[in-house]
Amino acid sequence: MTDVSLHHVVKQYGNGPTVLHGIDLHVESGEFMVFVGPSGCGKTTLLRAIAGLEDLTDGRIVIGGEEAQDLPPVQRGVAMVFQSYALYPHMTVAENMGFALKFGKLGKAEIEAAVHKAAEVLQIVPLLQRKPKELSGGQRQRVAIGRAIVRQPKVFLFDEPLSNLDASLRVQMRMELAKLHRELGTTMIYVTHDQVEAMTLGTRIAVFDAGRIEQVGRPIDLYRSPGSRFVAGFLGSPKMSFLKAEALRERDDVVLRFGDAGHIRVPARDATLKAGGLTLGVRPEHFALGGQGDGIRATVDQVEHLGDCDIAYARVAGHAEPAAVKLASGGHPLSAGDTVWLRPEAENCHLFDDQGRVVNAR
Repeated sequence: MTDVSLHHVVKQYGNGPTVLHGIDLHVESGEFMVFVGPSGCGKTTLLRAIAGLEDLTDGRIVIGGEEAQDLPPVQRGVAMVFQSYALYPHMTVAENMGFALKFGKLGKAEIEAAVHKAAEVLQIVPLLQRKPKELSGGQRQRVAIGRAIVRQPKVFLFDEPLSNLDASLRVQMRMELAKLHRELGTTMIYVTHDQVEAMTLGTRIAVFDAGRIEQVGRPIDLYRSPGSRFVAGFLGSPKMSFLKAEALRERDDVVLRFGDAGHIRVPARDATLKAGGLTLGVRPEHFALGGQGDGIRATVDQVEHLGDCDIAYARVAGHAEPAAVKLASGGHPLSAGDTVWLRPEAENCHLFDDQGRVVNAR
């Protein structure tokens, strides 16, 4: 198996903007690393640089202990699966999957064996003699992945491979990709802007913003302990709610005041935390509804009934964005216009300064 190390990777297009600002990252051998972030954050550019499809302005890429930044793509031992399937329309599935092997030293029988083995893994053996136009979107994506598998690469690179599929197929393909990783054990680097894909697939996640890595860690660690407001707001659906507050230190607690909307008390985990303006972050499942005067007063904007739960969106005075509150289905019948008191779980409150950095970390 093969690890991938990135050392101060910089990418600038001519005299234009810098797309990658000194990326340092180590992907462990056999790991499923996910690059996630909004459009234009540099994650696909970095993936293409690892593949050898983009030249670096500065920095080093080490694949399996070998300096790779100056090697052509074919010598890097990687295989890339693109967002578009990029299948040859005049070739059968078997011919598409085995095409790259024809340029090696394998004979026809060996190529057929490699193709059939990959097709068995992906459960597409009955499709081998079909043309791409006869396949569904999910089947075409399996063929594209199979084309990468037959090369037996040291590292798989995936560039938003599920973005062209409908919602139900994306769920199915996520499960199949996770199973594929377990079976092959090969190092995989996966790019997506979909935080659900990142949370469900990644051994670790690297969250990107504006050409920089904001935070790297296991999905559950980033979800529970985000290092910045950006990470906190990007991971999770519905996203974390943010409420501006005035903080007052009282012994071992911090009292957060929300103007006329009320106040709450949370533990002061940081001994250096001082009074001042902070932003409270709370995930929807960490809100409860309090009684009159217990918590933060808000007005319900709307309620979404999702079957297994209800999501209420309640606006606190002085805040443009409503807070999302996850409630048990049918447990709290709410309607637009209702006044509610939001009571965050003290142990699950996140505080951020005016630069978006986490303070009072869990």
